[in-house]
Amino acid sequence: MANQNIFPESLIEFPCHFPIKVMGEVHDEFTSTVIEVIKQKNKKFDPSTIEMKGSSEGRYISLTCFVYVTSKAELDDIYLSLSLHPMIKVVL
Repeated sequence: MANQNIFPESLIEFPCHFPIKVMGEVHDEFTSTVIEVIKQKNKKFDPSTIEMKGSSEGRYISLTCFVYVTSKAELDDIYLSLSLHPMIKVVL
């Protein structure tokens, strides 16, 4: 019988600052919405860590948010919340 503990639950070592890339159409409230969604799950999220980049046509925006997470479950919860928001098109 093979050892079932060969593969860890996650290849990420927690706690860590994890970059989450969030993309959507340009909207006046896009950044504040992303911050609000993350802060609902992680009260200590620092919005000053966000890196912003617009698409060449100016239609889309991507935010890279560096979130300090302590577990895979916390990271998964943030990803799920962002993915379910109608304003957000992609979460990586």
